[in-house]
Amino acid sequence: MIDTTDTTLNVNIDALDSSFLDDLKKQFGSVDLEIHIHKRPENWLTEANFWEIIDSFDWSQPDNDQAVLKPAVDKLAAMPIANIHQFQDILSEKLWLLDTKHHAQVFIAEHPKGRLSVDDFLYVRCAVVAEGQQYFADVLQHPEKMPREIVFEALLLLASEAYEAKTQKPFIHSPKYNYETYSNEEGWA
Repeated sequence: MIDTTDTTLNVNIDALDSSFLDDLKKQFGSVDLEIHIHKRPENWLTEANFWEIIDSFDWSQPDNDQAVLKPAVDKLAAMPIANIHQFQDILSEKLWLLDTKHHAQVFIAEHPKGRLSVDDFLYVRCAVVAEGQQYFADVLQHPEKMPREIVFEALLLLASEAYEAKTQKPFIHSPKYNYETYSNEEGWA
């Protein structure tokens, strides 16, 4: 029989030294430790940081998505790598929150057969986020304000471009929320 008893220890980081770890080994033998840090590091990406990055878009060249994104890519690339991943997770949540039947209704109602282009709906949701925190909050609360004619697919590339600029490696990340259209099952119920 395998003993799967979990033991929780609340220990101040200053108490962690080799003798503490040796005592744990004596008491528990060879086990896996799971460490949770209950204080966010100072360089943790916050909601406010997320919106500051979004607000740094350069809309003076609206027909050049790369130029629009560049200040945000540079800003995010200057941050720790963990922040790039956190940015993508926050973005995925925003897109997921807008993935609802009510937000899609303006598109479904306009189509003669009541259909929805899943890609176009995703790109419109990207545009809502790209317009900034206030606009996002307004559309989130009032689905009837969902725009019909603006898209910003390039937003999906921001974290990837920042990561590649920082590391010269491809960005491999599974976002916290699946933001593909119809993924928010509650929103489509």
